[in-house]
Amino acid sequence: MLLSPLADRRVKAVAGSVKGNWLFAAVLLAGIVLRVITMLGFRGVLWFNDSYDFLRIADDPFPHPLRPSGYGLFLWVLKPFHSLALVTLLQHAAIVGLAVVGYRMLVRDFEVRRTWAALAVTPVLLDSYQIELEHLLLSDTLFTVLVLGAMLLLAKPGATGWRRAALVGALLGLAAVTRTVGLPLFMIVVLYLVVRRTKWPVYAALAVTFVLPVGAYATWFQQEHGRFQMTGVDGIFLWGRTAAFADCDAHTPPPELASLCPYGAKENRPSSSHQIWEANSPTGWSNGKSFSEETNERAQRFAFWAIRNQPLDYVRVVSYDFFVRTFSWHRSQYPTIGTEARYHFPTKPTARKPDLPVLGGGDRRTVVYEYSHGTGRTHIVEPYAGLMRGYQERVRVPGTVLGIVLLAGAAGIVWRRARARTALFWTSGLALLAIPPITVDFDYRYMLPALPFACFAAAMAWGRRKPAEGGQAPVEAAEPEAQPADA
Repeated sequence: MLLSPLADRRVKAVAGSVKGNWLFAAVLLAGIVLRVITMLGFRGVLWFNDSYDFLRIADDPFPHPLRPSGYGLFLWVLKPFHSLALVTLLQHAAIVGLAVVGYRMLVRDFEVRRTWAALAVTPVLLDSYQIELEHLLLSDTLFTVLVLGAMLLLAKPGATGWRRAALVGALLGLAAVTRTVGLPLFMIVVLYLVVRRTKWPVYAALAVTFVLPVGAYATWFQQEHGRFQMTGVDGIFLWGRTAAFADCDAHTPPPELASLCPYGAKENRPSSSHQIWEANSPTGWSNGKSFSEETNERAQRFAFWAIRNQPLDYVRVVSYDFFVRTFSWHRSQYPTIGTEARYHFPTKPTARKPDLPVLGGGDRRTVVYEYSHGTGRTHIVEPYAGLMRGYQERVRVPGTVLGIVLLAGAAGIVWRRARARTALFWTSGLALLAIPPITVDFDYRYMLPALPFACFAAAMAWGRRKPAEGGQAPVEAAEPEAQPADA
């Protein structure tokens, strides 16, 4: 079958990008081979506790009260195929495609040397935990594609006209209804446009297309749950954050909030996020049920009370999670042994309780069967599975390396007068790392969407090609943007 002229040009452009750099070609090939081995070794998908909620959304879409439904709607689009393997295939392919596009833009649009560009996408293609995350039925892969795609499009050289801004806003809006951590990225984009001295139609287009999916989702949520919000657990999650340090013996809470005091001595308490879901949690959590509006509101009030009375303890907990857990060389079994174990390629199918009720109706068995017309059991096939387990023991990006990459990007922004787009990627990566410890808890999978942002920022700061002889590389932040043609 003949390709269209446009598709033919794109294929040739990608082929040219690969042909021009043997290092990128080798990394790309290795990344593809590793994902093929993963698909052969772990037939179907790998499961996480949240996976069943996303499938329940896909079976009969509704605004989930605990987490945004964007990923569930993505699964709903794929439901007619009744194939969990298709989901993992698309997730693997999306990250590989994103790496190819990112490499090509670094070289062609951002003037980064080919070797630096190849190094920037290497962690995305080869990190074992990234590959494993793509095989999990979780929202993180879709979220990464949406936010990184939005930032690449925004940073593309040339005047940011309203059409491009509209597409960026739409991608960020879809990311926000996939994971709420995407909401603050909108402000980073606005600040970037301010630095670029962009004309007002661009802001209007960005705001409208961002608000449309976010506002539509919040309206849908209000119709179902009576609250104009993205989820009904913002207060619950913040309560979990403060449950790590709240001391109701040293500080007496208001009587109406006293029942939310965490159990046990601070040093013996479970992780912040785990305290929410314990069977005897003060939040009253029960499988298959949501938190009431009153519980969420009381939990938020308790959290604010704890932070006001123990601000230094709050800073200590957040700082430890951000600086120590995030950037440690070795991984710990946090937030729980079971949770961290889900991020490793398994030796046997994940144990699950098929009769456990799922919020929205049904149990895990019926939810999976309705979507896949099967049990959804992961089939582990050797020797492919063993190859990936061995690979994961040896190849990963430690948190310490991520920290060094972030410092390199920051140094480039300060001392090399790097372009505004470098700061855009660096700030976005930092926000993705910092927001979870500030508002919820630390989790290793929250690090992975930030990884490409940090790597791209470092490459743009230090790997730019030298300007032509007698010329000087422009500093984007210092120049006003030209009047966009489509504004």
